[in-house]
Amino acid sequence: MNQYQKLITNLTKLNLNNMAASIVDYRQPVNDHQISFSEALLELTNKELAYQQEESLKRRIKRARFPVVKTLGEFKYEFQPSIKRQQIEEFATMSFLDNQENIIFIGSPGVGKTHLSIGLGVEACKQGVRTLFINCHELILRLTAAQEKQHLERVMRRYERYDLLVIDELGYLPIAANEANLLFQLINGRYERKSTIITTNVPLSSWGTVLHNQAAAEAILDRLVYHSHVIKIKGKSYRLASANS
Repeated sequence: MNQYQKLITNLTKLNLNNMAASIVDYRQPVNDHQISFSEALLELTNKELAYQQEESLKRRIKRARFPVVKTLGEFKYEFQPSIKRQQIEEFATMSFLDNQENIIFIGSPGVGKTHLSIGLGVEACKQGVRTLFINCHELILRLTAAQEKQHLERVMRRYERYDLLVIDELGYLPIAANEANLLFQLINGRYERKSTIITTNVPLSSWGTVLHNQAAAEAILDRLVYHSHVIKIKGKSYRLASANS
């Protein structure tokens, strides 16, 4: 094995895979003095850093478990004039996380609540924020199963540790009174410690009916709304408009 092959092997062992793949493009220019060794090494390390950052972001997005990846740049604000673009862009700075604030998107199906919540979640991943996206019904099922298996405390702690928890579609499926209590425990555990984004098609005043537990609903709202941005989206369904166009 010659020196060049040993170099490639060493780079691979160091997990500098992009650098190992790119070095062939610099070998001849350096030998011909078209570019200095320092310049070549700088370009190679810059490319490796960019590659590793991109791969790290991909892993964070995968761990966040978004159903699809959507960005805020893809959102059609002109279709939903009730949404203030400047406000969403401010959320995208993740400044609300510093104050442990929550965001609640309220609106009919198809108006863009999930898109906005995913877009903010992706922005959070870009900034290294530990994020999880989960459908409310799936969350309830997981908490209920944990309770039945007597693992509730451990599972609660896991959900409480996420810096940003996105709970999608609260109210689309009925929630039993005991399930509402589990949801309250989670919200209470994150209260003034971590931020939560919730999307719902149910007005806050009707949460007691949907949760079949007025006391739990009031307790949840008390903790959510106290440090919360409530965004009411009044536009028409984008999906229906797209289907009819």
